[in-house]
Amino acid sequence: MAPCSFPDVYSWIQNLPPLSQWKTTSISTSICSSSSSNSSLNVVAAKSLHSATITLSVIADFSLPISLWSSEPLKTSTKSSNLLDDQESISSLLLNCIRDVLHYGSDQQKNFSFGFLKLNITFNPKEIFNVTFLNLLFLICIYEAPTALRLDCLTTLKYHLTNFQSRQASKMLMKLLGSNIEEQWMRSINLAITNWIVELKANSCMLKTPSPLFSYSFSTHGLWKVQLYCPVIAMDCIENSRNPSTDERLQLSLNYHQLEGILQFNYKAEVREKWINLRVHVDNIRCNIIPLVNDMLLSKRGVGGSEKYFPSRISLQLTPTLQTNIMSVSVSKSSDNPIIEVGTEKTLEAGFEPSNPYPGLKLAVGETVTASLKPWKFEQSVYGNTGILNWYLHDSSDGKEVASRKPSKLALINPRAWFRDRYSSAFRPFNRQGGVIFAGDEYGESVWWKIDGTARRKTLEWEIRGWIWLTYWPNKHKTFYTETRRLEFKEMLHISIP
Repeated sequence: MAPCSFPDVYSWIQNLPPLSQWKTTSISTSICSSSSSNSSLNVVAAKSLHSATITLSVIADFSLPISLWSSEPLKTSTKSSNLLDDQESISSLLLNCIRDVLHYGSDQQKNFSFGFLKLNITFNPKEIFNVTFLNLLFLICIYEAPTALRLDCLTTLKYHLTNFQSRQASKMLMKLLGSNIEEQWMRSINLAITNWIVELKANSCMLKTPSPLFSYSFSTHGLWKVQLYCPVIAMDCIENSRNPSTDERLQLSLNYHQLEGILQFNYKAEVREKWINLRVHVDNIRCNIIPLVNDMLLSKRGVGGSEKYFPSRISLQLTPTLQTNIMSVSVSKSSDNPIIEVGTEKTLEAGFEPSNPYPGLKLAVGETVTASLKPWKFEQSVYGNTGILNWYLHDSSDGKEVASRKPSKLALINPRAWFRDRYSSAFRPFNRQGGVIFAGDEYGESVWWKIDGTARRKTLEWEIRGWIWLTYWPNKHKTFYTETRRLEFKEMLHISIP
């Protein structure tokens, strides 16, 4: 079915006639339809017979209409030709939609307090409301819509969720919500996407889900920041055990997590007489693996929340999009040449060995050599005018990169391996929540570009492109199953040269 144009629900509500002019008790508009079942998904405004209020509903229109969602009653305006003209009514409806999106999250999210959330949508109210309602419709279709209508409507909504206009409006919505509510919002959305992917896989359906990665960036006051979210199940699998896991409980625990990443850089432009030095310094790189459902469900139906993926490699590329005025690029870290610590302890073994015709004395001398190796290794490199930053996780037993190898079965059953009890061990390469933080104190290396002076008083654009690898090796669960997944993203960042 070809995607139809998404209706402007905000304008449709604003253009509803005064209640005195309604010829029926309700007015509706179609969102999407299914030709196979001769049904449609409609938004319906119904007036109250006892007060000057209306209620918005989402209806599956079959021979017998089925109500899938209803708003709280909304006060109508009596002083304007627009039915919902005042800021308070629109804000109330928007908050109603946001709360219901959050309520589709797990139980641990529903206890989150957002009573302090005060919405001021004087800026771009139409775009913000429409994308909020679009996300609510998406969740309603996944969880509530009848099977006969669901597939066609999800196909239509998927198309609208991934277009440029919706993604730009989503960034405005995130700014309006604030970071705490934003995290809860994305967990609700990605839980729905995870459930949808699980269902599609169970039915061997080839329909692609919407782009599972949501990311945005901004540049302000010497800071570049990129925020991203992605359900783990939607990431590309690049390495796994030869025999896929048949442990359904393990798969449930692995599936119901999402990656949350934050990339922060400090930048400074130093203006000289004939050129500009632009220095970009690592402030914080944070990657966390967050459960999408509560611990009780992961323990009851899965194998617990401690069986999850962990970050194993992060690669970032910073590239100026206009390169005609770039003179050079430099990095601040030399290639690593680690010092090998040679142990001073020597062993001497002696013994008497009878032999014919002469007895003899047998001697053995030994020397121990040890090397210091941190689990995480940081490297910088340059390709053309691109500065490249890489963080690699290494197996402390043999020094090999984790993201590009499979551990031996012997290593997987070794109770003293570093990846066993990896969230509680004192020598863990992660924090207790299973994520990583690369801060400026240890990994705050920089990249800088020398730019021709003709770039002064211009706004320059940089592309940040990145890849994040997540790996699963067993933590406490007894299994030989291993897997590595990878996520790719791209965002644009800007700087104004004084």
